[in-house]
Amino acid sequence: MEQPNATGDGEAPLTPVFWAMVALTGVATGLFGDLLMVILFSVQHFAFGYHSGSLQAAAERDSGLHRVIVLCAAGVIGGVAWYLLRRFTPGERAEVDDAVWRGDPLSTRRSLASSVISEVVIGMGASIGREAAPKLMGGVSGSVLASWARLSPGQRRLLIACGGGAGLAAVYNVPLGGALFTAEVLCGSLALPVVLPALFCSAVATGTAWLYLPEHATYIDIPAYRFTVPLLVWAILAGPVLGLLSSGYIRVIAWASHHTVRGQRALFAPLIAFGALGLIGIAYPQLFGNGKDMAHMVFIGSGSIALLSALFVLKPVVTALCLGSGASGGLFTPTLSTGAVLGGLLGLAWSIAWPGSPMGAYAMVGAAAVLGASMQAPLAALVLVIELTHSGFGIMVPLLVATVIATALARHIDGYSIYSGRLEASGELTT
Repeated sequence: MEQPNATGDGEAPLTPVFWAMVALTGVATGLFGDLLMVILFSVQHFAFGYHSGSLQAAAERDSGLHRVIVLCAAGVIGGVAWYLLRRFTPGERAEVDDAVWRGDPLSTRRSLASSVISEVVIGMGASIGREAAPKLMGGVSGSVLASWARLSPGQRRLLIACGGGAGLAAVYNVPLGGALFTAEVLCGSLALPVVLPALFCSAVATGTAWLYLPEHATYIDIPAYRFTVPLLVWAILAGPVLGLLSSGYIRVIAWASHHTVRGQRALFAPLIAFGALGLIGIAYPQLFGNGKDMAHMVFIGSGSIALLSALFVLKPVVTALCLGSGASGGLFTPTLSTGAVLGGLLGLAWSIAWPGSPMGAYAMVGAAAVLGASMQAPLAALVLVIELTHSGFGIMVPLLVATVIATALARHIDGYSIYSGRLEASGELTT
């Protein structure tokens, strides 16, 4: 049987003009990624008073009162800014998923303003993902260039999707993972006419972002974990548990999105939500920010059963609290970190009965499985975990086994992802 994707380009012809727009979208996305990360890192360093090291370490050095004050300030800034933005840009769309899945136009001014606000509050400790803003501006870049080049509707949607995945690729230095995110999550197709421009756009964006962002892995100094029989058996047994809990996580995120505070109450909801996060963060500063430091802690094998249990419960709660307050942000790293903590926790318990594999290996398997199940994108999840850590090849079989089982079970239970689960009944993404 001839490959279906070898017979034509489908609704988005890969013309020379389209390829030129893909390249320009990649450049613009990489530059936007740099700009947004400059904003994020500058705010982090100012808010928590540090110049090097991690946000978690800086927050741990600060007093509990300072943590609460910073988060309350983030709530005030975010609440007022988002309220005014929504009031003065009614009906304007600022969601890449919406633009790709429904063909709605993206508002440049609302997207840019929302992206800046998002990075500011994340820099001050809000528990949402930093990738939503560069993903959105990558999509906007594709949308603007598609209009300028007068591309067809199919080409426009594909270009926006390429820009969205490239935004993720640029800020995390994951060009292959970003391309698979475009294909598997945004387009739902691994056909050649989708994969080729997605790969090229992510490569250009990632290379452009190296003007400011580092070329090394996001999570550094991760050991090269090796395959063990205990790890494989655990992956088989833990896969259903990871899938079931991922389904519950998706429902929590969906519930928070469908019950987002609106109207004048949205002025004060972020202050309450972020203030609550600040109070919880007195005991657990690991919850601040998108979860990058939390995941890194577990990947290198640090953390007790008590700490990991608390973080596994609290991270989804505070993330849902932030989203429900009306905050706009991503879910990629909060989901990854939740999976890493869950994997590390279950791995520590398993090691009591059958030792032989380090906690960090379990954390990597848990991160891939929960991410794959929550995004309903197992290929993208596996590649993203490997690219983010530059590790994992030695435990590829357990990674695959757990991710397949978890994703299949979550698909059987609901069939939703953390992205489609936020869609309203009308098909509109909650924002």
